[in-house]
Amino acid sequence: MPFPNVRLSNRPLHFIYLCDCSGSMAAQGKMQALNQAIRQSLPGMAEVAEQNPEARVLVRAVRFADGAAWHLAEPTPVQELQWRDLEAGGITAMGEALSLVADALQSPPMEDRALPPVLVLISDGQPTDDFDAGLSRLMREPWAQKAVRLAIAMGHDADLEVLQQFIGPEPARGGKSPRRPLQASNATTLAQYIQWASTAVVGAASMPASRVAQSEESGSNIPLPDLPPTLLDPTDDVGPLVW
Repeated sequence: MPFPNVRLSNRPLHFIYLCDCSGSMAAQGKMQALNQAIRQSLPGMAEVAEQNPEARVLVRAVRFADGAAWHLAEPTPVQELQWRDLEAGGITAMGEALSLVADALQSPPMEDRALPPVLVLISDGQPTDDFDAGLSRLMREPWAQKAVRLAIAMGHDADLEVLQQFIGPEPARGGKSPRRPLQASNATTLAQYIQWASTAVVGAASMPASRVAQSEESGSNIPLPDLPPTLLDPTDDVGPLVW
């Protein structure tokens, strides 16, 4: 006898951007490039979400400059998301942004059945507030410890040391998992990195729980996919603008 109201349930996968909106992001088209890269990545993320019906991909975004605030406060299904442009101006309250995300990763509001969240920190500079306190606050949350934490440095003035602290320990020699900050020196590479994070990484994070156990060997909570070959060598990075 069929069960009329029984269907496969899906699990929320929270994808959170932490976006540097300091004044330096207004230079050399960086803010425009970030907005365009995120907007262009959404159809691919939506397609991945449709291919992984066991996961419900929900997107949020934090902006940080003189302070930190939610740019997209409500967890929004990626298929419904309309990206509103970020604007640059101010300093770099990165530590406050981490504390804001820590509040969102408490249980509740995080669901017990959620998949490990994906956190993507994007910055072109150095924190101007207490980054260590913000990171400590974030990493006290079990969901932050489980999260896939990625960082993208825009240009060569970004503080790679603090971005590495956000990600966690570097991989062992010979490891393939991209556990270092990704350096984008132009709009083309930035777009490719964000596309990779919003499709390949989301796809890996959406995989059935039976495969998550394989991640223990990779040094991550999920086995992160390799970067596309075109992004493995930063010396090959060419484009119309170099930051």
